[in-house]
Amino acid sequence: MDIEKEKKFNKKIIIGFIYFIITVAVILLVFSSFTVIDAGHTGVVVRLGKVSDNVLNEGFHFKLPIITNIVKIDNRVLKTEVESNSASKDLQSISSKVSVNYRVNTNSSAKIYKNVGNNFNNVIVNPAIQECMKSVTAKYNAEELITKRAIVSSEMEKEISQKINPYGLNIEVFNIIDFDFSEEFSKAIEAKQTAQQQALKAEQDLARIKVEASQTVEKAKAESEAYQLKNQQLTDKVIMMEFVEKWDGKLPVVTSGGSALFDMNSFINTNGLKDDKKENNNKLYYKVFMMEFVEKWDGKLPAVTSGGSALFDMSLFINSNGLKDDKKGKL
Repeated sequence: MDIEKEKKFNKKIIIGFIYFIITVAVILLVFSSFTVIDAGHTGVVVRLGKVSDNVLNEGFHFKLPIITNIVKIDNRVLKTEVESNSASKDLQSISSKVSVNYRVNTNSSAKIYKNVGNNFNNVIVNPAIQECMKSVTAKYNAEELITKRAIVSSEMEKEISQKINPYGLNIEVFNIIDFDFSEEFSKAIEAKQTAQQQALKAEQDLARIKVEASQTVEKAKAESEAYQLKNQQLTDKVIMMEFVEKWDGKLPVVTSGGSALFDMNSFINTNGLKDDKKENNNKLYYKVFMMEFVEKWDGKLPAVTSGGSALFDMSLFINSNGLKDDKKGKL
């Protein structure tokens, strides 16, 4: 009896285990019969090792369990940064670093997985970037890599695209992060920039000097014209009137010599007065001059005089045409 009970118990255990195995297998089959493709991804269908051209898009999909495998390909924008050491056209050593944002075309997911696999970044993208950086850098002088950076960047992007586009990879954004040159070249560039700045400053100084010189010439011309105009207006009459206006009215304390203290004849008989066509104006001028002279004079004569002539040679005024012909006779 005990043996029979033990056999029945063992049989139940075996049957229970078989049921458990079947249940687990069913569950696994159920879960392996569908797949979910995440956003920004596509699913490459691999059936018994063969890659199908059909690509699964985002969402829930059924598949044959066991014999069908789904490989997910990331179609979002991917980023890679590559550093490269190369030489410029003038054989300068250049250390450059670029950043490339790219993506896998959804229609090319099966193709790139079949030909390259999932490691397309290291197999296709980075080597292509390295090659294009070196080839483009070799076309330009080191200085041009700085001054024509936008052109260099555009040419690098174009060449990289030509290499990776056939695989179904498209560049979204390309950036040159840095160009590093040798220390000697950097110093040479700095010296050149300093020289150019100094040359520009010299040109500006020269232009300023020319402007200032032109201003000086124009100022001199203006002053010359002003002096000429003033010289034309400056007559003997004006000089005599200025003399009287500036005089403080005091005569010298001591005089000596053989001539008058004020030789008015030298003024009265000048061409500027004697030949004046406007006779009436001459007469008026003589009277005004004498009145101004008397008003300025403080009334004091020199304390000591010597010589043989008068202090004032008034006869020159009295006998002048300007007074003698005056109709009123007296001032």
